[in-house]
Amino acid sequence: MSGLRLVGVSVKREGRTVLTEASAAFPPGSLTAVIGPNGAGKSTLLAVAAGLLKPHAGALTLDGRPLETFGRQALARRRAYLPQSPRADWPISVERVVALGLTPYLPAFGRLPDELETQVETALRSHDLLALRHRRATELSGGELSRTMLARAVVGDPDLLLVDEPTAGLDPRHALDAAHRLGQRAQAGRTVAMAIHDLHLALRFADQVVALKDGCILAAGPLREVLDEPLLRRLYDMPARLIRDPDGVSVRFLG
Repeated sequence: MSGLRLVGVSVKREGRTVLTEASAAFPPGSLTAVIGPNGAGKSTLLAVAAGLLKPHAGALTLDGRPLETFGRQALARRRAYLPQSPRADWPISVERVVALGLTPYLPAFGRLPDELETQVETALRSHDLLALRHRRATELSGGELSRTMLARAVVGDPDLLLVDEPTAGLDPRHALDAAHRLGQRAQAGRTVAMAIHDLHLALRFADQVVALKDGCILAAGPLREVLDEPLLRRLYDMPARLIRDPDGVSVRFLG
């Protein structure tokens, strides 16, 4: 498997270029952190990578095959995408929201097969949602909804998982748990990419990094090789210091 690859991808919106000749590789068995300031183009990059936004130029491949050659159902079985700030518009239970992540696998008629019910149960348990399974999604807090939507994204065990700010709105415990579980999926051989502002979590769990600013990729590659203090300064327009201690690497901005 060769994972996901973008080559020279450009995107325009309302006559404005929001992504310029972006090239990056998202290899299987790795967690890639897509980082950069607000408005850098992170969400656009993930939407294009998910096949939900057609680029004006460039090419995308999944395991060496052009992304546009996948049928809708075939692509839905291979990848899951979690947008930033997901919403719940229907008062259905948390359990049913999570089960919607299995839509590409559902039979045309009848109840949910036993093996799929087991997957839903596992997703609820692993995202600390068992106590909320019968709660209406429209009654959840922001953090509870974020956990529910992440569980929906992973319940089908997709080969490619793209998540936009998966830790936003989560308390420290659940943010750490979400990042840890995304890392576990990568360790299991999946291709995982997350747009994230929390650099401490990125440094702790990511294997790869794609650094974006003003729609341009400034650097992409193994996090330990690519992410340094000069890059952080270029990204965020303020000096930064990487601090290495027995617990790992953290970042401190000096503005």
